[in-house]
Amino acid sequence: MRNDDRSGATSRATLLLVTAIWGVNFVSARFGLDAMTPWAFRALSFGGGALLLLLLALVLRVRLRLPRSIDYLHLLVAGAFGVAGFGVLSAIALLNTTAGRTSIVVYTMPIWVALLSRFFLGEVLGAKRVAAMCLGILGLGVLMLPVLADGFSIGVLAALAAALSWAVGTVYLKWARPDAPPLAVTVWQLLAGAVVSAAALLIEGGRILHAAPGPTAWAGLAYTTLIGTAVAYLLWFQVVQRLPASVAGLGTLLVPVFGMLSGVLLLGERPTLFDAAGFALILAAGVLALGGGASNAQRASRGADPRRGSQAPGGSGGPDAPRPPGGSDAPTTPRPPAP
Repeated sequence: MRNDDRSGATSRATLLLVTAIWGVNFVSARFGLDAMTPWAFRALSFGGGALLLLLLALVLRVRLRLPRSIDYLHLLVAGAFGVAGFGVLSAIALLNTTAGRTSIVVYTMPIWVALLSRFFLGEVLGAKRVAAMCLGILGLGVLMLPVLADGFSIGVLAALAAALSWAVGTVYLKWARPDAPPLAVTVWQLLAGAVVSAAALLIEGGRILHAAPGPTAWAGLAYTTLIGTAVAYLLWFQVVQRLPASVAGLGTLLVPVFGMLSGVLLLGERPTLFDAAGFALILAAGVLALGGGASNAQRASRGADPRRGSQAPGGSGGPDAPRPPGGSDAPTTPRPPAP
């Protein structure tokens, strides 16, 4: 096997590991929320993750200082929506519906990014992305039919609001285009999310716990902070250097698969036929929303410096593939949020 083939296989295996980590993150967060309030859990996990990535940035000698003062405000706004808003709304969803269903609805994010980018950034949707939005809305309808038949469902609606909040933060960040490497932008956004979550926690009275935390609650917090944020992003930055944007972006669509599986194995959840059908429609929508442009992404990703960003999924962005945000020449699609 040639070295390029081995490197590609290793990168795809690493991508698979990252999606599994983020899928399990929905369950680990559910464990932590058994004892902690949503604002407290998010303030601790975002703050801890930011500090760990800050240490990583220092080791890699990534520039953290932003050349323009206005970029700090931009990252605060993006962090408030894309990190804090997303994190707390997804936590509320986890408390009111299953981890599997939450992961499915949350990962309608590429659809809403595509739609918002059309109206606020003037991006052309095209027939494929219009079809993606129709499929996504149909999938959401399938998921919500049995739930709404039993009455109002705050869980599914909170998961949908989390996806929309993340999309708003992503499109805002793409519009603002802060001049910084992806790792630096991720650190600042997590710090902003931690600050907003801590401020909201204080406004609500500063209550951190609603039950005595047991081993599973502490394990959930530790996993979300250390594995689901720091380790996952460390691996993610390696993946985005080596794979085209379309490949990495489509790979993140496996996150709900692992979210559903981990919910079944660790929480004893039992997905219904409606869950399976809704998942299939939303997965198809995500594939369409992220499709296209692989050759361009491949060319742009060659020779990228990991400290300056790469043309691959995960950062500030557009509708093509989720990834860590970047600067003025950064990737055009969003960083997949750690649940």
